[in-house]
Amino acid sequence: MNQTRAVVVGGGLAGIAAALQLVDAGASVTLLESRTRLGGATFSVQRNGYWLDNGQHVALRCCTAYRAVLRRLGVERSLDFQPRLRIPVLAPGRPKALISRTALPAPLHLTASLLRYRHLGIAERLAAFRAAAALRTLDPADTSLDGETFGSWLRARGQSERAISSLWNLIALPTLNLDANEASLLGAAKVFRTGLLDESDACDIGVPRVPLQHLHGDPAEATLRSSGARVELGCVVRRIVAAAGGLELETQDAAFDADVVVVAVPHQIVTKIVPPGVVDEAATEALGESPIVNLHLHYDRRVLDEPFAAAIGSPVQWLFDRTASSGVERGQLVSVSLSGADAEVRLSRDEIAARLQPAVEHLLPAAGRATLLDIAVTKEPRATFRAVPGTAAHRPGARTPVPGLYLAGAWTDTGWPATMEGAVLSGVAAARAALAGGTRRARAGSRMEAAA
Repeated sequence: MNQTRAVVVGGGLAGIAAALQLVDAGASVTLLESRTRLGGATFSVQRNGYWLDNGQHVALRCCTAYRAVLRRLGVERSLDFQPRLRIPVLAPGRPKALISRTALPAPLHLTASLLRYRHLGIAERLAAFRAAAALRTLDPADTSLDGETFGSWLRARGQSERAISSLWNLIALPTLNLDANEASLLGAAKVFRTGLLDESDACDIGVPRVPLQHLHGDPAEATLRSSGARVELGCVVRRIVAAAGGLELETQDAAFDADVVVVAVPHQIVTKIVPPGVVDEAATEALGESPIVNLHLHYDRRVLDEPFAAAIGSPVQWLFDRTASSGVERGQLVSVSLSGADAEVRLSRDEIAARLQPAVEHLLPAAGRATLLDIAVTKEPRATFRAVPGTAAHRPGARTPVPGLYLAGAWTDTGWPATMEGAVLSGVAAARAALAGGTRRARAGSRMEAAA
């Protein structure tokens, strides 16, 4: 049997996962990436001798597909998991609170933490128990949940505005990249059930100990090349057309023939590459986009005594100590991560710093006594699709009407919101579909040759 010729377009997590799956199955794989590096929306840049990630990315222990890719790349130990969930929650002028789990089985693992959660009153804490119990009855595969927002569902179950902002949004905002009052209940049900409520250890947080480029892009390129795959960087695919016996990809200066093609590019550009009618352009436009903004503050001394912390009652959402991973040798690098950053993405670096730096000092008094050595801002205006109600209907599956052509990306129908886990799952699903389809075509071709 001839070796399947597979081309993957796009070198983000979805494309990396697809290429690994294909090459491990024995296919002849070519990966085409328009940038000069792999990693997609998860990458790092060097500044003043140290590394800055374009955005803060973390994983949960339940992200098994993503962790499997890291294991395949030989870098799983570079993702530092907590022994048990522990999130310090800061508020200006108030004592620190904790969201943490015990060793008890779910959902009892969060009971003690909710009972002691000082940022809510007793009645609000008890109401949160009832809402969590109701969340556990929701089916993340039930697309009817895509008809309302998570916030409206919470309010209907007795959650106050303070509870939504001070408890539920701590998880909803960074995972859905939208405020609970905008985000679809369907995505929230998946995140809270799979990541927090169904299994006690699913919620433990893993934070990269190295720059994202060293966690994803660089090891992926090295692993794929050493596995026999061809990796073409700076290669812009203009279009894909059906050809006799397969598919043809046209780039800026070359053409590639393939039996199967996995297109793993953002939803904003997929319709420019695939044949007309393969992807509904109106649907991809309806997916929209939601930005992420990060402010990186390099202090001359330590100001944050936790690996990370969440914040409430502040324009700050999450803070991360990125000193070791960045290679900073003096002081501390604190990264402020803002999800659903529609307002901030339009501001300049100085405007973002003017808004957030005083807020950091209100949360971390030591920051007010420290000297800032450097300030940087990273923006991802199109970080994710906009997971509002109605989004599920616009997310296609891996298969397309064109034989041999498959789709991948966190924006496709993965069952997850736009997360690293969803991106990897999409790549694996597309590769498996491509392998199955390629096998069927090869068998059909063999039968035709035998008949001839």
